[in-house]
This record gives sequence, structure tokens and C-alpha cells, in this order.
Amino acid sequence: MAARVSMADVAAHAGVSAQTVSRVANGSPRVDPATRARVERSMTALGYRMHRAARALRTGRSRTLGVVVSTLASVGNSRMLEAIAEVAADGDYALAVAIARGDGGVADAFARLIDQEVDGVVVLNEATPLTRAADVPTAIPVVVVDSPPDARFAVVGTDHAGGAAAAVAHLLSLGHATVHHVAGPAGSFAADERERGWRAALAAAGAPAPEPVRGDWTAASGYAAADALRDATAVFVANDQMALGVLRAVADAGRDVPGDVAVVGFDDLVDAAQFRPPLTTVRQDFAELGRRAVAAVVAQVEGGALPAPAIVPAELVVRASSG
Repeated sequence: MAARVSMADVAAHAGVSAQTVSRVANGSPRVDPATRARVERSMTALGYRMHRAARALRTGRSRTLGVVVSTLASVGNSRMLEAIAEVAADGDYALAVAIARGDGGVADAFARLIDQEVDGVVVLNEATPLTRAADVPTAIPVVVVDSPPDARFAVVGTDHAGGAAAAVAHLLSLGHATVHHVAGPAGSFAADERERGWRAALAAAGAPAPEPVRGDWTAASGYAAADALRDATAVFVANDQMALGVLRAVADAGRDVPGDVAVVGFDDLVDAAQFRPPLTTVRQDFAELGRRAVAAVVAQVEGGALPAPAIVPAELVVRASSG
């Protein structure tokens, strides 16, 4: 087994002192740019990696971020976690993930992450209602994805209502008298905001708002919901997984998309363009959400004030399923 590369090895390779290598490794500004570049080249050449435990003892920081999530079964949660992991790695942060389930799940998740001495925590999507109702620890910075503003933590989110309104306006522009809605689960902030955007767009057009049918983000629930939409000519579905179920149900009923029923989803899954027909949907920028979430928590870790809420625009992507 090869010996671990030490600071002394890097110092000898770069022709500097071990103290200079330490300053570069810890991000100290007390190193001139040319020297920093030379040390970083030596680190790369030798494969040097800072020992996290040793650095934590010196700096009081673990360079580990916690993530609280209620489930990874939904594509949105999985893509958000992937985006956060990539951005964190670019900043030399590791991730620790805690699953929050049931009553007290968020408190337990925070306790586990604090025991792991994380520097800050990002809370994802369906775990946000539980977090708003819990006693959020004040000892570490917290960023919540998809939440109303809250003085206890930073908030990052998608403009769900705006994206939903754009989807409904698109369908109405095609001549539909109204747009039915397959909503997400009750209590989900994203589902509530998408329903709010749907209602606002219908109201702005003077169109009636049919009773929404509620699903649970899964394709199976979208398939089941379609049974109540037999008279619909246009459907806005709160996510692409449920939209996939709606597409199958419409086909099984012998109806055509978009000839008989126009369908629009939300999220823009990687495979949305491969559905039959290709799915018109509202694109969430998961990479940007991840970047903003990590930036907001790191800013607080480094002593910054609680940042203002950051809302990422959502973009309508028109494909064949809407006509």
C-alpha cells in the first residue's frame, strides 16, 4: 500500500515550507497567488488530500454538510441530492444524509447529523413541512429547499406557481375551455404552489377550475387519477412521474394524446422527451437549486448573515403531448 502523501512531501516538491502548504490547504489569504498556484500544482501532482479529521481539529470545521430528506423514491429528491453532492464536492465538502420518517423524524435526523459534527444542513422538499413544525437547531446553519420564508433558516426554491401558471396558459392558448389538474400530495409546499399557479392562471383567463385530483408523485397514482378525468381535454399534472401514469391511462382508454387530451407535466425528467408522445413539461433547474442551496449554507458557515430567500425560475418546455 502506498504511503499517504504528507504536507512535508508537498512542501519539498513545491520548494516551500510546510506552514505555507498548511495555509494553502486551509484557504488562508496569507499566500501570494504565484506560490499558491505552485503548491496546488504539487498537491495535484502528488495526489495530496487534506486529512479531514486533522483539519477539523485545527479549524473547528468538518467540511461536511448534512442533508435531511424524507424519501429518495421521488425523482425530484434524487436529482436535488445529486446536484447538492456535485456542488459540495466542487467546494471540497463531504455529505452526510439522514432520512426523516414519521413523527419526530426531522428532530432525530438533525440529532444524528449534529452528532456527526456537520457544518450545516440542507433540508429537501417533502421534509420541509416537518422542519417548519419542528424546533430547528440554532447551533448550525440550515437551508430549506421549497418553503415559505422563515426567520429560523435560509430558503431556496423553484418558482412552482409561475411554472404552473405558464403551463396552464399554454394549454388555454390552444383553445381548451379549462385545464384539469392532477395535484401532488397534501402538505407538500411544491404541490400547493403548483396548484396555486394552476388556479391563478385559470382565474386570470376567466376559466372554471375543476376539482383537482390528488396523487402521491408516483406514476401509479397518476394512472389512478386519470379515471376521474375522462371528460378532460387538457390536464396539467404536478410532476412528470404522475404524467407518465396519465399518458398510459389515456392510451389504455383508447384515447389519443394530444388529439383527445393534452397533457403537461412538471420537472422535466431526463427521459421526459422519450415518453410517448414526448412530454410537454415545466423544467426545474436542479443544478441551480443545488448550487444556491450549498452557497447559502456555506455562506453562513463562513460567518455570513442569513441570506434572503432565493427563487429559481421554472421554464416551460413544449413538446408533442400538448399539441
